[in-house]
Amino acid sequence: MEEQIRLAAFEWLKRQVQIYGNTLPRTILEKGFDFQGQTITVMGPQGIWKPRLLKSVPLSITTVSGSPYRDSFNEEGLLLYKYRGTDIFHRDNVGLRDAMNKQIPLIYFHGITKGKYLAVWPVYIVADNPNTLTFTVAADDMSSIVNNRAQEGRISISEDDKDIKRKYITSIVKVRLHQSSFRELVLQAYRERCAFCSLNHAELLDAAHIVPDSEDIGDPIVSNGLSLCKIHHAAYDMNIIGVSPDYKIMVREDILHEIDGPMLKHGIQALHNTNILLPSNRKSWPDKERLLIRYEQFMNTG
Repeated sequence: MEEQIRLAAFEWLKRQVQIYGNTLPRTILEKGFDFQGQTITVMGPQGIWKPRLLKSVPLSITTVSGSPYRDSFNEEGLLLYKYRGTDIFHRDNVGLRDAMNKQIPLIYFHGITKGKYLAVWPVYIVADNPNTLTFTVAADDMSSIVNNRAQEGRISISEDDKDIKRKYITSIVKVRLHQSSFRELVLQAYRERCAFCSLNHAELLDAAHIVPDSEDIGDPIVSNGLSLCKIHHAAYDMNIIGVSPDYKIMVREDILHEIDGPMLKHGIQALHNTNILLPSNRKSWPDKERLLIRYEQFMNTG
């Protein structure tokens, strides 16, 4: 039954991501889901969480935003997750060690901002490090669960291949963490509104980089971001719309003279020479040096 609970939890999380997007509110994670008439919570007050229907191996591990537990990634790109306390034989630590020995899949929640989490599943404990009081955690995909069953049926899978695959998937997770954190912080600064049109639907908003993250000063920080709805994000990226260092929205000259439907007229052309919405905290305002770099690119387009 424990395997069924884990699979049900994974399927439930998949549905929640479809509803809420990549970052999930803590409230729904603590509320959980119904499994054969009983409630299964996927997150609890402790970082290492085991619902009462599970015997010893936890269901999830959590890194809270701003937590004193300094979970980090090692040189190989795998997650280092802190023990519960300093007692290596604490039941939670023993439970994770058991998950490692039996290769039981877990869920990892990473706090992006207060009350919002990126969910990653399945993840596996791949090493126990008593000297540093940490477990090493690797992400995988759902095929790993099928493969584990296959191994029981004597179809072996190369450990080297498994290790390479998990390192690759975990590296993608690390990128997702940075992207999700950037998005949530930018949208929070702009009160979940588009800086161009004030659209107030978070599910339709992106965090747009002013200077792309591929460049030296393209840091994933709020002052290098703009909260934009998807159509204005695309228009900004394609240099149809620019933002001057004095926070003016400028529409490219050739676009201003186009004649098309109401979306072009009211959604883009009407923005010309208006001011962007700015965060209430001045420290979060777009960096003028970065705006200038991007605006010069805009002016040289078309």
